Amino acid sequence: MPAQGPAAQLIADVREQGFGVLDDFLSHKSVVRLRTCADLRSIRGEFKAAAIGSARTRQRREDIRGDFTCWLQEPLYPAERETLALLEQVRLEFNRRMLLGLLDVEIHYASFPPGAAYARHVDQPQGAHQRRLSFALYLNLEWDARAGGELRLYEADRAIADIEPRGGRLVCFLTQGRVHEVLPAKRVRMALTGWFRARAE
Repeated sequence: MPAQGPAAQLIADVREQGFGVLDDFLSHKSVVRLRTCADLRSIRGEFKAAAIGSARTRQRREDIRGDFTCWLQEPLYPAERETLALLEQVRLEFNRRMLLGLLDVEIHYASFPPGAAYARHVDQPQGAHQRRLSFALYLNLEWDARAGGELRLYEADRAIADIEPRGGRLVCFLTQGRVHEVLPAKRVRMALTGWFRARAE
């Protein structure tokens, strides 16, 4: 990711309005390679039904959250390593321009079957503040707006943006207090989703 141009605008938008969108962060070829990685992990049984609640009370509630997730852990495929290297540049650039104190990243694939959604929520578990910057990197090829699946962002209980999950698009938003949801889609919706984290307070 270059320090100037679109990347600089992404960071400026996050600074000004709390979120930003950068199209073509990944090339079409890179999106295809990552989707292949996700497919291979799915075949190996690495995707698990996402749950809600604390460690002691976790449960599957498809009426609230219907996605399946696969956390990125070693060993990684080459395309995954390349993507993490690009996201590392994002982390460093946000630190340089916004002084967020971001130290590392946690990241997973999120696959939403047709009709699945994720109701309004925030990304910070209760009592934890390490997650500072949320992001979604979409892996949906030839996405049609009629398919739905938008990321909806809220401010003061008012929807302020509906962002289509187009392949190669990177969305970043400040984590603290940002209510958001994933709207249902008519086809499988895939993303790499995660958080840049700071040191625990």
